[in-house]
Amino acid sequence: MKTFLTALVMGLCGALAVFISFSMGWTTWVMFLAWVSYYLFGKSIKIYTPSFLQIILGIVMGVLIQSLASLLSPVLGVLGFPLIVFVLIGSLAYISKIKELNNIPAWFLGLIIFFGVHPELQIIPVLRLLVPTVAGVVFALINDAGLKYINKKF
Repeated sequence: MKTFLTALVMGLCGALAVFISFSMGWTTWVMFLAWVSYYLFGKSIKIYTPSFLQIILGIVMGVLIQSLASLLSPVLGVLGFPLIVFVLIGSLAYISKIKELNNIPAWFLGLIIFFGVHPELQIIPVLRLLVPTVAGVVFALINDAGLKYINKKF
């Protein structure tokens, strides 16, 4: 019975997430990436929050990479993009020394989201990445709460 209820909660959360994502025109894989990151980085909103911040900072780093590369490319040609990637990704070795910013996989998830979606370098398209990212975390919280309830009651 417990397995059936677990399957029911997981299936319903996943189906609802996909339905809402498709209805709203969100990038579904971004939502599921954020969802799984909740489970990978803590399974508690308090523990997960610093990782979520670093995912967002990874998105910001993607914006910086793209923006700075477009400035350097006229001068350095095809070397502009790799040079900026080298500098900014290399900076993670130093940034990760800060306790609250030491989750390098979370930074890379943000980079994956940014470069996977490839939004226009304007405020609104970049901010729109936050919607499926936050929604994924919300669905993870709902799913986790349902599973905790089942584990407690059965």
